[in-house]
Amino acid sequence: MAISSALSFLSDRKRPIVVAVTLFILLSSLFLLFSPAPSALPFFFSPSSHLASSSPVAVSPPPETAIPVLADPYPPEITNSVASDGIGNRTADPPRPDSHAAAAAASDVAAIVPQPDHGTPPGATEASGSGSNNESTAGVSGERDGLGQGVVGGGGGVEERVEVPTWELCQVGKGVEAADYIPCLDNVKVVKALKSLRHMEHRERHCPTAPRPRCLVPLPSRYRRPVPWPRSRDMIWYNNVPHPKLVEYKKDQNWVRKSGNYFVFPGGGTQFKNGVTAYIRFIEQILPNIQWGTHTRTVLDVGCGVASFGGYLLDRNVITMSVAPKDEHEAQIQFALERGIPAFLGVIGTQKLPFPDNSFDVIHCARCRVHWYADGKYFGHCYIRLQLFLSYSRQHDSLILYTIFECGLCGMHTFLVKVIYYLGHAGGKPLLELNRLLRPGGYYIWSATPVYRKDQRDVEDWNAMVALTKSICWRTVVKSRDINKIGVVIYQKPISDSCYLERKNSEPPLCAENDGSRSPWYTPLDSCLISAVSSSGGGNSWPISWPERLNMRHSTMSNNSSTQFSQENIDSDTSNWKDLVSEVYLNEFAVNWSSVRNVMDMNAGFGGFAASLIHQPLWVMNVVPTDQPDTLPIIFNRGLIGVYHDWCESFNTYPRTFDLLHMSYLLEGLTNRCHIIEVAAEIDRILRPGRWFVLREKIEVIRKMDPILRSLHYKTTVIRQQFLVATKSFWRPGNTGSQS
Repeated sequence: MAISSALSFLSDRKRPIVVAVTLFILLSSLFLLFSPAPSALPFFFSPSSHLASSSPVAVSPPPETAIPVLADPYPPEITNSVASDGIGNRTADPPRPDSHAAAAAASDVAAIVPQPDHGTPPGATEASGSGSNNESTAGVSGERDGLGQGVVGGGGGVEERVEVPTWELCQVGKGVEAADYIPCLDNVKVVKALKSLRHMEHRERHCPTAPRPRCLVPLPSRYRRPVPWPRSRDMIWYNNVPHPKLVEYKKDQNWVRKSGNYFVFPGGGTQFKNGVTAYIRFIEQILPNIQWGTHTRTVLDVGCGVASFGGYLLDRNVITMSVAPKDEHEAQIQFALERGIPAFLGVIGTQKLPFPDNSFDVIHCARCRVHWYADGKYFGHCYIRLQLFLSYSRQHDSLILYTIFECGLCGMHTFLVKVIYYLGHAGGKPLLELNRLLRPGGYYIWSATPVYRKDQRDVEDWNAMVALTKSICWRTVVKSRDINKIGVVIYQKPISDSCYLERKNSEPPLCAENDGSRSPWYTPLDSCLISAVSSSGGGNSWPISWPERLNMRHSTMSNNSSTQFSQENIDSDTSNWKDLVSEVYLNEFAVNWSSVRNVMDMNAGFGGFAASLIHQPLWVMNVVPTDQPDTLPIIFNRGLIGVYHDWCESFNTYPRTFDLLHMSYLLEGLTNRCHIIEVAAEIDRILRPGRWFVLREKIEVIRKMDPILRSLHYKTTVIRQQFLVATKSFWRPGNTGSQS
């Protein structure tokens, strides 16, 4: 009656409008009563940011957040309920770093929320949170841009609800350290079932099948933020990589020492008797043409140990990909990455390394324990057998046997070579893999006992190497010894196919041109030589000197596929990334760039993102996904480094090894092949606590990833409706190892 009386005062034209508004308010109130989450009505949640989505390139100032500063430049440790330094006793407080490192550490701490006092779980300090893994447990810094937890879709519409997982710690196999878990390298069940370990099959990738891991890797006891660069090259926190075996195993070779709460790296090595700096200088003295940092920019160090060779080459403007397997040399690659030195877990076993053909300027091996002429070793294997046969004949005065062998040496040698080759033995495949990776005209530096020792085994190995390098047309440039009588030999790869074509015996043969794609991803090692002539028909000319090389005019065809690239597209990509990084990444993101050292671009394209950061004190691992256009050869031509990878699988790195992960327009397509939660779990595994994940995507995709990251207690910020910046916390399920 009251409503009828009120409506009677309104004109016929206004009456329908008032009725509609009244019904809208009534229904909205009922809807909110039964769906109290703010995201239930996106148009009520953040109208200003929702409207801003229609202008994606509008410039907005960076969000202002309170940044706490600690007086102590080193943040508190992360401990379990029973504090221990991992060796049974408390050690003295570490010495203070110098003023430069202290300033860097202080700025590092200023970028993120410090850990709470003893006994307080990290979740208690979050801006908004609860103990449930199914709710948003992390505070959100900056503008929310209309994002509601569990809501997917743009334009304010509700398309689907993201199922936020209940996170658990990973259950690993026997003999695997949970804090060091790498799913594709620690698949104990598959490794146990392998029929052969002769060719390091157990060190290769064996990824879990679906369902893939959706678990979290725990933190080591008393983990803390890493020592800042450049001090980290020489010392790291012991508790971050608590593996002392190398200290004892290599105590006479100056690899690493323990000093209080630190691991200290003196810059020594098995072949570096006077230190790695003197070794690098010695190489330059015997081969002036190597010209570190100008002519030589990209290096592959095989069997790198703790990567001191690559670490000290950084002083010469050389970027080195240090490679070693996850083996009994406990955590050597983890040491390297904790030091801030580029490194990657890999082994030359039965499959190619995930790098393109003709990519590295120099390849180095110092006592890397790889038998380059192993198993069937074409000429090498035959040569050793012949030498042993001759030795036996002489020792036993078997004149007839010796004479027959001497007379038939050449014919028998060729015959055995062909027999062994066609029987399918490995046939020097490890060295053929180096030949594939080495740029035409590039150098292979080999420092090992066969180069300078004269005992029978070393002599046999040296003779095998001589025969094999001759068969693949490598020229011996120099063979020399340093003041400690440590020998080095340097070979050079040919720049044309003429030598290959002039060989009397065409083993190993040239690879056929109709082999199709040259992608190395899960591909068996070659038994052939790749051509020194590029697939586009031109020669493989050496790039211009660094740093001009970064912006050179590049070959527009990939060596590993027939994909053509427009030079205009490459130049445009470089220019766009330069502007975007300088205007947005460095100015608008809540990222403390002074504490960023190890960076991974998860969809690198032409390497424009890495090129735009070239003057920052960091390095970038450029990853080209296997389902994207093959641009990795262009990245190497620019003097940058990277790998191929499929992001539906785990990456070949230890947990907590990168400071910033960057993914640009990859996630939407990736989630068509694997679940977004699996991708998030791998991001969390790789990323260091207190560091950053940057996602550049459509707002609809950002709305999918945001609630998942917040369920991990990440602090998230959305910039310009196309960037999600997330800071990882120290939280772990059950707060295991996460109390300070």
